[in-house]
Amino acid sequence: MLSRVFGFGRRPFESLSEQEILALAISSEEDDGRIYRAYADGLTENFPQSAKVFEEMAEEEDGHRDSLIELFRKRFGERIPLIRREHVKGYYERKPDWLVRPLGIEHVRSQAEAMERQAYLFYVEAAKRTADASTRKLLDDLAVAELGHETLAQRLEQKHVPGEVKDEETAAEQRQFILTYVQPGLAGLMDGSVSTLAPIFAAAFATHDTWQTLLVGLAASIGAGISMGFTEVAS
Repeated sequence: MLSRVFGFGRRPFESLSEQEILALAISSEEDDGRIYRAYADGLTENFPQSAKVFEEMAEEEDGHRDSLIELFRKRFGERIPLIRREHVKGYYERKPDWLVRPLGIEHVRSQAEAMERQAYLFYVEAAKRTADASTRKLLDDLAVAELGHETLAQRLEQKHVPGEVKDEETAAEQRQFILTYVQPGLAGLMDGSVSTLAPIFAAAFATHDTWQTLLVGLAASIGAGISMGFTEVAS
């Protein structure tokens, strides 16, 4: 854990050889393709049209990976070193938000844009550290491709998610938020409040000190309601 936080045992990016830079690019493209497919899987049920966008973006990443592997074979042979993002100090990391369910469509779109920006910056820096002409050309081409992914994503959205479909998905996401968080929270709030107030009112009638009992009861019911509301939302 501490090694991840402080970067112990991780290589500085500037210390990587051209072979290692290519290996890192290959693993990064593989990971991004898998992330896009995970996004597609998470969106398929509620946002099937947007899921198609991420399926096609994953295929685009597969093409980048294949180009990198072909170049690696020509220069360094068949054995690709195992080097991933988490092995490089200061290198960007992906938060595993694709494991969260349900996936929010707007969140996924913004994350995809961030992924492409990060990949673009990586290829720009990688090209600067490469002397081989063919490798540098490929890295420059991939940087341009990553920069153009925003346009690609827009074209894919126009193809799969026209205006009326996007409006439907936005409305569906709002309904999903209400059903997932708001409704359970309100149910927990009501449950906690009612279950706490019932014995408090009974005590008030028994002791005839209604005002003090009411104050204590309100405080207890509000606390219980908030607690159960959060519990319902988190469960």
